[in-house]
Amino acid sequence: MLENALKEKLSRGETALGLFVNINSPTLIEIIGYSGLDFIVIDNEHGAFSDADIEELIRAAELTNVTPIVRVSYNQASIQKALDRGAKGIQVPMINTRADAEAVVRKAKFAPLGTRGAAYSVRAARYGNYIGKEYLDAADQNTLIVVHIETMEAVKNFEEIVSVPGIDIAFVGPADLSVSMGYKAEGWNHPEVQRVIQDLLRRGKEQGVYMGTMASNIQDLGRCAAQGARFVSLVASALISEKFKEMVRVGREDTKN
Repeated sequence: MLENALKEKLSRGETALGLFVNINSPTLIEIIGYSGLDFIVIDNEHGAFSDADIEELIRAAELTNVTPIVRVSYNQASIQKALDRGAKGIQVPMINTRADAEAVVRKAKFAPLGTRGAAYSVRAARYGNYIGKEYLDAADQNTLIVVHIETMEAVKNFEEIVSVPGIDIAFVGPADLSVSMGYKAEGWNHPEVQRVIQDLLRRGKEQGVYMGTMASNIQDLGRCAAQGARFVSLVASALISEKFKEMVRVGREDTKN
C-alpha cells in the first residue's frame, strides 16, 4: 500500500534524477514520466497552482510512473493539502532550525508521530478504500520529507536539522544560498558558494542523511552525484528554454552554410 519507488531507490544507494516543474501542464508531466526520470517536484512555492491543479499533475505523474513530490509554500497547512492530493513526498523551503524541521515532521505524520489530520475520503486514501491503521502507518512510512538548506543560518544548524527523526533528505538550494551569502551577482557558481555546498554534501554523508541539490545544467548532474548528492534535479522550464536556444543557435548556424 502506498509504495514509494523513489524512497526505495534511495535506500538501495542509487542516485535519483528529477525536475522541478512550475508549469501547470499534465502533458508536460507525462512527457517527463515517459523519459524515465525518477521524480518531479511540483513547485508550489514559486509556481501558480491551485490544489486542484496539483492533484491533476500528481495523477499525470502516477500514470507515467514518476514519483510526485510537492514543494509546498511557506504556509505549512499546504503540507496537509499536498499529501491528501496524493503526493509521495513534500519539500519544504527555508528550514533554518531544528524546531523548523520538527514542525515539518509533525505536519506530515499522523499521530502519535505528528499532527496530520486523518481523512479517508481524500485521494491519498483512494476515497475511502484505504482506512484505519494500515493506511495511516503506510502513509507515515512511505511519505518522503525533504527540507531545504538554503540560508547561512541553516548551514550553521545543519547537524541539528538533519538529526530530526523523519527527515529523509536535506536539499541544498543553491540560488537562495548564494543570495543569503551575499553573492547576488555571481550566483551559485561563485567559488565560496560552491565550497559551502560541497561542505554540506560532505557533512550530510557523515551524518548518514540523503543529500539533494540543484545542478546548473545537464553536464553538471554527474558532478553533483560525485560530490555526494543522491537527489539531483534541474528546472524543467530552464531546461526547455536552454534546448530552444540551442536549436536557434545551431539552426541559424547551419542555415548560413
